Amino acid sequence: QVQLVESGGGLVQAGGSLRLSCAASGRTVSAYTMGWFRQAPGKGREFVAYISRGGGGTSYADSVKGRFTISKDNAKNTMYLQMISLKPEDTAIYYCAADRLHLATTPSGYEYWGQGTQVTVSS
Repeated sequence: QVQLVESGGGLVQAGGSLRLSCAASGRTVSAYTMGWFRQAPGKGREFVAYISRGGGGTSYADSVKGRFTISKDNAKNTMYLQMISLKPEDTAIYYCAADRLHLATTPSGYEYWGQGTQVTVSS
């Protein structure tokens, strides 16, 4: 079992940048596909990006392609989401997730979840 803790959220102006971190404990991140999802008020949880267990495979939602970059540092047991050119529509709670088996773009494909970190982008 793995425990996930997100950090790095905050308030930023449109066009700004943030880097989210997801620290894992209990198991190494190299054993899991790991993903980022987000949930805006009144909306469902939306796929943002994932990275494969080996780190060689990534996928992004169309809405964030070219602006967000997912990565992980096995030595630090941490996954990251670098976000640039932020837009007000990126405002949401961002969650990291992990799964041992699936390479998924839906929440049901992930077994473990963090508590989330708030990202607010002002116009």
